[in-house]
Amino acid sequence: MTSFDLENLKKAAALKAVEFVRDGMVVGLGTGSTAKHLILALGEQVRTGLKLRGVPTSQETARLAREVSIPLIDAENRWEIDVAIDGADQVDPDFNLIKGGGGALLKEKIVAWSAKQFIVMVDHTKQVPVLGGSFPLPIEIIPFGWGSTAREIGALTNSRVVLRERNGAPFKTEAGHLIVDVHINRIDQPADLETALNLIPGVVETGLFVGRTNILIVSTPDGVQTVHVPR
Repeated sequence: MTSFDLENLKKAAALKAVEFVRDGMVVGLGTGSTAKHLILALGEQVRTGLKLRGVPTSQETARLAREVSIPLIDAENRWEIDVAIDGADQVDPDFNLIKGGGGALLKEKIVAWSAKQFIVMVDHTKQVPVLGGSFPLPIEIIPFGWGSTAREIGALTNSRVVLRERNGAPFKTEAGHLIVDVHINRIDQPADLETALNLIPGVVETGLFVGRTNILIVSTPDGVQTVHVPR
């Protein structure tokens, strides 16, 4: 499958997600390539009269939202988010996710947990029988003593832990933290692993999104599927 085909699938998933946005809603705006299609589509809706306000999960998302005239809510506010819409790097059969490939996992998780409804939009290549394996688990950690934190993560998971870099320097999140990518063969119990990782001093947040997805939108070459997750 070509990158062009994948972009079309991402766009199709995003256009389906837009259908869940109603006039007057506060919308959590995700980060990443699929979320970009969502924001552009919402901008078109705003130009034709749809009233909404957005809560961006990254500076990149905020910039794009402003470019397409989506009004944004101050990041320091206490929000009442009607729906948060975002992509994912992996999704398992129980609708658990790995997110954080773009480095915005902390803000994405805050927004997702603040929303009344969380919609995840992916192309079919992101569906996996079990989390892990082909995609590492991102974990956001504080810089102080990061090597020790990484060692503890490696010992807990029995996995290779790699400090994420960009342009030859450690990648810094918008909150000033670091990210380590943990190469785990398979994550059979994501909820248990998330709890255990968050007990390690220095861990800020993990890229495991467990038990939060309300609607999963999957774009495939044969069409777009929408699954309402029972809770």
